Amino acid sequence: MRKTGIRRFPHVVATLLLSLMITATQTHSAAFAEDSKARASSFTLDNGLEVIVVPDTRAPVVTHMVWYRVGAADEPKGASGIAHFLEHLMFKSTEKIAIGEFSKIVARMGGQDNAFTSQDATAYFQRIAKDRLADVMAMEADRMVNLRLTEKEVLTERDVILEERRSRTDNNPGAILTEQMDAALYYSHPYGTPVIGWSHEIASLDQHDAIDFYKLFYAPNNAILVVAGDVTVDEVRRLAQETYGKIPANNKMKLKRERPQEPPHLVARRLTLNDPRAGKASMHRFYLAPSYVTAAKGEAEALDVMMKILASGSTSRFYKKLVVEKQLASSAGGWYYGDGYDSGKVSMYAVAADGVGLPEIEAEIDGLIADIARDGVTEAELKRAKSSLTAEYIYGIDSQSTMARRYGWAAVVGQSASDVESWPDDINAVSAEQVKAAAAKTLQLTRSVTGYLVPEAAVPTAQRAHDMKPADKG
Repeated sequence: MRKTGIRRFPHVVATLLLSLMITATQTHSAAFAEDSKARASSFTLDNGLEVIVVPDTRAPVVTHMVWYRVGAADEPKGASGIAHFLEHLMFKSTEKIAIGEFSKIVARMGGQDNAFTSQDATAYFQRIAKDRLADVMAMEADRMVNLRLTEKEVLTERDVILEERRSRTDNNPGAILTEQMDAALYYSHPYGTPVIGWSHEIASLDQHDAIDFYKLFYAPNNAILVVAGDVTVDEVRRLAQETYGKIPANNKMKLKRERPQEPPHLVARRLTLNDPRAGKASMHRFYLAPSYVTAAKGEAEALDVMMKILASGSTSRFYKKLVVEKQLASSAGGWYYGDGYDSGKVSMYAVAADGVGLPEIEAEIDGLIADIARDGVTEAELKRAKSSLTAEYIYGIDSQSTMARRYGWAAVVGQSASDVESWPDDINAVSAEQVKAAAAKTLQLTRSVTGYLVPEAAVPTAQRAHDMKPADKG
């Protein structure tokens, strides 16, 4: 391969590329913001089903999603995991579709389908050719109201869920620590309960629990239909009316979510998980934060920018200080999760380098947090973070399914299409002072849980007491 002269001036090339990326991103962002004013359209059927249409004419393909305004945080007390459990059971049978046939039918159409459950939503989606849209609409509308569940099917699927929990959580030290930290972060709010549920509560779920939950929450007036792809609003309106429009609303449903709210957080919380299965020692911290729904104007955007500067990627302060400069960690990072209906969360971590203690890493992280809360960020950092966040958003526009998810998620937590479309401009409007204020307000230890994951077995209590006993004088 012929070598070029580019490698001789890496810093010049990097600077040039960054400059070009920033310019292109800002230009693309402005153009997109202007064009996006009419990007998504929405309407509501007489039975309360909200419909969002996102045109994408690049190929004769559509993404069809049905979102329900119910997630793990809406479960009855003592029935954790029922929302996720029902998601699995929705792939059983109806009068029209035999057990296990739903996904097979979609596959025979040449499409893909799946589903997911979060704290705030349950969603089902298919990606199919445009000429199959009417078929999947009819199938999805059918299982919205005609699901059939036998006790045997429910109990068999319950065993599948328990095995999923064992493999993904109980056998994963990192997942165990995350679950325990979430439980410690929330005193009262159900966000502290894992989406998959606690094992002992999953084991008690039965056919009646599933059917009751289904009848209570699965109805058109608690759902959002998102269709992204090569369609028009009129086409979607006609098909939606012919399928979903025939389903009556559930007028007994409480459309306003009623959840326990958090009391003031006055004490920092700490926990340590000793587990020989852990590969390396690591330090983790969660902070309770506002979400895009609950934050003051510009506050959530400032938190996104703050975490991009502080902990995201190789240009972040975490990475440069902990990994490159002081070589205390083999990796370090963090992010802001602002999509919650009731609150958000800031998460950060560092994996210790060989021979480095977690308290030393924690002290360094505390120093970096104090710096950003006291001194804020530079204009160069601010500009780079905005460009990176905006670029990520713009790249997502190329993915039809990503756009469907963005609009669906916004709607399910009470935001609008304009909130989705104005996000790049809102990010670019964040000031350095807003970032500093967000850090000072949110990154307080009293609002946090710190967790240590230590790759060794815990010392039994009796053994610790024996080891600490003063030696006999003799």
